[in-house]
Amino acid sequence: MVRPEELRRPAPAALTILLLAGVYYASARIGLLEQVVIAGAVVSPLWPPTGIALSCLLLLGLWTWPGIALGTVLVIATLTRPDLAGIGVVAGNTLAPVCACLMLRRAGFRVELDRLRDGVALVALGAFAGMLISATLGSGTQVLSGQLPPGDFWPTWAAWWAGDAMGILVVTPLVLALRTVRWPPGVPGVRWAEAAVLAAASALVSLIAVRSELSLLFLVFPLIVWAALRFQLVGAAPCVLIVSVLAISSAIHRAGPFTGQSLLEAMVNLQALNASAALTALLLSAIVTEQNAVRRKIEQACRELAEVVDRLAPGETRRRWRPDDERP
Repeated sequence: MVRPEELRRPAPAALTILLLAGVYYASARIGLLEQVVIAGAVVSPLWPPTGIALSCLLLLGLWTWPGIALGTVLVIATLTRPDLAGIGVVAGNTLAPVCACLMLRRAGFRVELDRLRDGVALVALGAFAGMLISATLGSGTQVLSGQLPPGDFWPTWAAWWAGDAMGILVVTPLVLALRTVRWPPGVPGVRWAEAAVLAAASALVSLIAVRSELSLLFLVFPLIVWAALRFQLVGAAPCVLIVSVLAISSAIHRAGPFTGQSLLEAMVNLQALNASAALTALLLSAIVTEQNAVRRKIEQACRELAEVVDRLAPGETRRRWRPDDERP
């Protein structure tokens, strides 16, 4: 495994930055497959690059920020000519994950996401607070450059912020979880079979929920809870991604439960679903992971105590208590 210190050498560092720029660009192209135009501005309900950017900053370090800026420049170059608004987008898309990373570090965030406080910090600081920067700079410079009427600032700002925040809530936990994927303990065949059934059920139920004109979106939550309880974040994060992608497609095309809704109504309902699903998966997984860690520590303490008792009184821990022994 390559250590972060080794990546800071000139050649590996440059290669890492170029690779990050490429991944950022590729994820942006995927995000732009499902886009909407709000007040003349093109935005994505789920912007994966923000999640990719924050994940790389947390895992590799702040020195990788040029990769984010370069990736943003590449995205803008394929959409329009560079101008004042483009500079604002590059600045916002770079500063937002950098500031989010700094705030998370300040709060003692751990990339393992094995504590409830880590989940809360990622939501409050990483998604909700950090992405205020990108939304403000991006929308603000469009107003200053004349590309966006001042009266349309707030609708564009809200859509921009929601898309970036959803990228953090959906993509960052997935990236952080995938780096720790291991063959599940216990009976491997049974665990993998359960995971396969869960993935298939998530895709099927989500597809039914977003295609039916009935209000069935709540059906996805039992599956997210199942995934969080059994597999924690490594199982819950992919389920949330499946739900979000299918729901975004349905909302943009006004299909299923979004039929007959205006663009604003569809986006509000969509982001409410995405945020609820992501928060449920993230926080419940963190709680279960934290409880499992506490249980393992207790078990380890019991084993150590048993070893001490064995050394002081050999065979005492194997002695079976009889009912007569409990009598005074």
